[in-house]
Amino acid sequence: MMSNVRPEDMVRITTVDLANAFIEEQVKELRAQIGDKKVLLALSGGVDSSVVAALLIKAVGKQLTCVHVNHGLLRKGEPEQVVEVFRNQMKANLVYVDAVDRFLDKLAGVTDPEAKRKIIGAEFIRVFEEEARKLDGIKFLAQGTIYPDILESDGVKAHHNVGGLPEDLQFELVEPVKLLFKDEVRVVGKALGLPDNMVFRQPFPGPGLGVRCTGAITRDRLEAVRESDAILREEFAKNGLAGKVWQYFTVVPDYRSTGIRDGKRCWDWPVVIRAVNTTDAMTATVEDIPFSLMQHITDRILKEVKGVNRVLYDMTPKPVGTIEWE
Repeated sequence: MMSNVRPEDMVRITTVDLANAFIEEQVKELRAQIGDKKVLLALSGGVDSSVVAALLIKAVGKQLTCVHVNHGLLRKGEPEQVVEVFRNQMKANLVYVDAVDRFLDKLAGVTDPEAKRKIIGAEFIRVFEEEARKLDGIKFLAQGTIYPDILESDGVKAHHNVGGLPEDLQFELVEPVKLLFKDEVRVVGKALGLPDNMVFRQPFPGPGLGVRCTGAITRDRLEAVRESDAILREEFAKNGLAGKVWQYFTVVPDYRSTGIRDGKRCWDWPVVIRAVNTTDAMTATVEDIPFSLMQHITDRILKEVKGVNRVLYDMTPKPVGTIEWE
C-alpha cells in the first residue's frame, strides 16, 4: 500500500481522469493486499466510508461486508439511502443494524454533552464488535481514514469509532483514501458513481443529531430536529444555497416557550437555524439568507413539525460561538 507520508509533490486529484487513475491504482493495491480474504467496513453513509465501500466493491466484490448501524441519530432518509445505494444498486453484502432503541435507552436522561458523546461512541463500538463476531473469516478492517486525520492525530486515526475494537479480533487495516484530502475524496466518489447527495454530504458530527438535540435527548424532540433539518435542507437545495453555504442545520434546545396554536395556549420548543461559511472551521461567518426565504422556511417548520412554536436564526459567528451547539 502507499506510504503514510504524503509527498509534497504528490499530484492532487482534481479531475475525473486523475480520479479514474487513482481508482485503477487502488483496485490493484486492494486486490494485492486482500487476496482471497474477507474485509469488514463500518459504513456510516458519509463520504469517506462510502467511497471506501465503493472502492472495495469494485476491487473485491462480495469479499466485503459492510455494517451500517442505525443509532437513531442520523438525518432523515440517510439509513434508507445507504441500503438503497449499497445493497440494492451496488449489490454489496450489507448488514443493517437497527439499534435505535438500544442507543436512545442508553442516552435517556443524560444531559452532559461529553457524556452523550462517550455513550454514543462506546455503544457504537460494542454494536460493531457484536456484528463482527457473527462473521467468519474476516481478516481485514477497512476504514475511511483521510489525510487530515493522519495530520491531526500523529498517526492513522481510528475512524467511525471502530478503533476501540478488542485486540483479539486482530484485523489488519485497509485504508485506501488515507492520503487524500476531503475534496479529493469527493472527486473519487463522483468518478465511482455515488449520488451527489452522498458525495457532497455536509460535515456531520460523529454523535449525529445527538449534539443538535441539546440536553437530555427525548424521542419527540429528536424527531423535531430531524424533521426541521429535512425542511431546511430541502429549501436550501431548491433555492441554490446547498452548494453555497458550508454547513446548515437546525437545533432544538431543551426548553419551551408559550405560544398560541388553533386559538389555544401551547407550550412548545423553538427550532434554531444555523447556517455558516468557513474555510478551515476555525472561524466562521453567518450566511445572509434572504428574508423571504427565512419566512417560508419558518412557515413550513411551524406547520409541519410537531411540538414547535418558534423559529429562530443563530446570528453568532465563530468565535465567539462554535459551529455546533454542543
